[in-house]
Amino acid sequence: MIRKISDILAEKEMTYSFEFFPPKTEKGVEKLFEVAGEYKELNPDWFTVTYGAGGSTRELTMELVDQFQKRFGVPTMHHFTCVGHSKDELANIIEEMKRRNICNILALRGDPPAGVENWEPAPNGLEYSYQLVELIREHNGFFSVGVAGFPEGHIDCPDKETDTKHLKMKIDAGSDFVITQLFFDNKDYFDYVNRLKAASIGVKVLPGILPITDYKKLIRFCAGCGATIPKRVHDIFRPIDGDEEATYKAGIDFVIEQCNELLDGGAPGLHFYTLNKLDPVREVLGKIRR
Repeated sequence: MIRKISDILAEKEMTYSFEFFPPKTEKGVEKLFEVAGEYKELNPDWFTVTYGAGGSTRELTMELVDQFQKRFGVPTMHHFTCVGHSKDELANIIEEMKRRNICNILALRGDPPAGVENWEPAPNGLEYSYQLVELIREHNGFFSVGVAGFPEGHIDCPDKETDTKHLKMKIDAGSDFVITQLFFDNKDYFDYVNRLKAASIGVKVLPGILPITDYKKLIRFCAGCGATIPKRVHDIFRPIDGDEEATYKAGIDFVIEQCNELLDGGAPGLHFYTLNKLDPVREVLGKIRR
């Protein structure tokens, strides 16, 4: 029986989870199954699989989630977005998840397909993730529902107070927990948790962790998602840009320090963005797991 993440979080003080994305080729998919099998040996609390912009990986995401649960017996959370789907289509996808015993969903508004500047909801679609949470909650408790959180505020929000109000709407709609966007200054996470507590948001907030392995790619990625790269990160990685070995070692050292500080400060676990790679996450986990 596949467990709901809400039940796991209620029982455990600390959890470790790992996120994957759907590869573009058959060879990539087979490699991902190998990598996930190795992660299975690390006793994960759950896996997650992302959902492409505009629902572009819809079928593959569901197939990967289904196969991860069947092959490895690991609860696997299906990322799920509003963008690109009508409400009826969303309802049908939820029914298919239920049929496959996929009982964990990360409910997101989602990103429009690349090149779409003036995004509008699909005809008869949903505009906000709290509406997707409400739709999922029509299934009488079958699903555990997580939502995304943004320690620095969502890139489209005018200020952190508005961002907090939006998150509270998602929690009030029935969300069980929060997984944050990546960040590199732990103060952002701790300030965020305190801000949510002040707004009477009491669910667990799991920090999203991205090990740094490529400085230039990090800059491009953060520019797109709105995450800030602190001066300290630039000072560490800019001088060694292009030196893969030195960057890898510095990335390991940085994320170990970051994770230990988060756990010492009371974070209820860690959610790793693996980029479909086994290392450096496996190496880091071996040194920080408690």
